[in-house]
Amino acid sequence: MSTKSDLNGPSRLINHFNGRHVSNQGSRWCALWQSNESDLWDRGKPSPPLIELVEKRGDIIQSRSDNGRRKKALVPVRSCHGCGRGYDVVMLAQHGFDAYGLEISTDAIAAAEAYSTSEMDAPSAYNFARAGRDSPGTAGGVTFLQGDFFQRDWELATPLEGDAKFDLIYDYTFLCALLPETRKSWATRMGDLLKPDGLLICLEFPLYKDPKLPGPPWGLKGIHWDLLARGGSGLLDHGVLEEESSTSLEGQFLRVLHIKPGVSYENGKGTDMLSVWGKKS
Repeated sequence: MSTKSDLNGPSRLINHFNGRHVSNQGSRWCALWQSNESDLWDRGKPSPPLIELVEKRGDIIQSRSDNGRRKKALVPVRSCHGCGRGYDVVMLAQHGFDAYGLEISTDAIAAAEAYSTSEMDAPSAYNFARAGRDSPGTAGGVTFLQGDFFQRDWELATPLEGDAKFDLIYDYTFLCALLPETRKSWATRMGDLLKPDGLLICLEFPLYKDPKLPGPPWGLKGIHWDLLARGGSGLLDHGVLEEESSTSLEGQFLRVLHIKPGVSYENGKGTDMLSVWGKKS
């Protein structure tokens, strides 16, 4: 699904955020929801690469632990895709996870709750790579939380009961929406929110865009590796560096999977990569 935004040049999003201080980023995303401009980034369906990963790679990802506990998944976002209208949150719940969407905009929360109410009762075919859920009653729960990813107040929300540690976290267009100087905090926060054996899944986008060009979205070629494996700042002041073995690097994550998905959004222009990261023990 195409959007209004032209990622190769000036766009409504870039102009909207141009020159804004980091402290104003959240309110600027909220303003876009209030002005009914979510179609600047809305993809209209859950992430096809994530669906394929969940359904086909049971050796890596399962919705239940060995003791039968339903695993918790988080989709954090600042009014970009992901939680936004709740597409990936609902899809993960349809595949057995207790899924949580974290959103800074109250308008986005209302839209996501309306979407999930109807979608959980009668899921659309686009939630699955194969036909339908396994069997009635296998779906997990859906919960939307209002808060800032970088703050801790939402972790005390009643649905979480103080246990804001997740088995799975998914990022598609959250990192690329953030100012570059906040990328290091993004990586640190991801580590804080994941359980020791949890997985961070990233649909890396946009990889075709020069990281030096203005955003959002900001080009991310080489950024995930630098942040998560190398433990860098994610600014790549000296250009994109060659990848090396992550076991000897200072980052808090090891990459366990890095693939070019068989299907993704048109916006990625065929360059999207899917990466799965585990925390170092």
